[in-house]
Amino acid sequence: MSTAAYIHGVRDIRIGEITPAQADGQSAIIDIESVGICGSDLHYYKDGAIGGARIDDPFVPGHEFSGRLTSDIESMGLRRGQLVAVDPALPCHRCEWCEDGYHNLCPDVVFLGAPPYHGALTQQLKVPLQSIVPIPDTMSADQAAMLEPLGVCIHAIDLAKPRLLESVTILGCGPIGLGILQLLKLTGCGDIFAIDPQPHRTELALKLGAAQVGPSVEALLDTSGRGGSHLVIEATNSPAGFRDAVNAARIGGRVLLVGIPDGNLYDAVSAADARRRGLTIKFSRRMGNVYPRAIDLVAAGKVDVDCLVSHRFPLQGTAEAFAMQADEADGLIKSIVYPGQA
Repeated sequence: MSTAAYIHGVRDIRIGEITPAQADGQSAIIDIESVGICGSDLHYYKDGAIGGARIDDPFVPGHEFSGRLTSDIESMGLRRGQLVAVDPALPCHRCEWCEDGYHNLCPDVVFLGAPPYHGALTQQLKVPLQSIVPIPDTMSADQAAMLEPLGVCIHAIDLAKPRLLESVTILGCGPIGLGILQLLKLTGCGDIFAIDPQPHRTELALKLGAAQVGPSVEALLDTSGRGGSHLVIEATNSPAGFRDAVNAARIGGRVLLVGIPDGNLYDAVSAADARRRGLTIKFSRRMGNVYPRAIDLVAAGKVDVDCLVSHRFPLQGTAEAFAMQADEADGLIKSIVYPGQA
């Protein structure tokens, strides 16, 4: 038997036993090294669900992770003990959306770490062979786990299509917002304004290249539509995120919504404010085939994922890790759990 961290319900995490699955010709077993706690994990923890994806039975979260192979995979040229990352999403590759290239929107996706599929907050996990991503020897287990949230950031940038020298506002300076900020610095966009109510997060945003930071849209920008940003990327868990993004955008601007609001509902948005600005609004979900670029960006030192990890816990500390992140503890940006540690 192995040990795992289960979410039993709202703010209820318990350590329990789990029977490891056996590998077959289409899968492999990995020893889990490093697991990041994601904002979507926190929604299951705080709300018990994200939309229709509900926790009906005790469930093991964790979809940002890395591990080491427990056996050779000759068909892929991989060796036992090799560090790998895992793309948690396995789309069906048969539906019309997959055939149109929208693998991240596949309604029949199998997603490790989303109910009912157990995730990586355990010592061993069975993963599909096609989801395994080999990692360069120069990268650490934490960096490998951080490739998944970086992939979300890359997908967001692909959708946002930032333009040369245009102004950009980022709402939310958590790991996703700060990852997006670093990618924006590589695009040639203009001034980047970063907004978050937690000072330690905006301080890091300044270090990573934001031109100005503030605790709210109103504190930093002209919300009339005349002086906002050309592009606004929302990466918060706030129900006010959509409304704030509209208020941060200038006339003719573009808004990309990346975050998931607590309670799965946005606060009321003024239709007149959005319509009179003629805004283009998009929503972002997960990622496409972005792991090769994520690996190259980290390996080349163009994106610093290490600076986003602020707290580390053994598996037995998972409940504390979730509580601290849900309560937005001072100084916290990203927590990593190590299932192999006692």
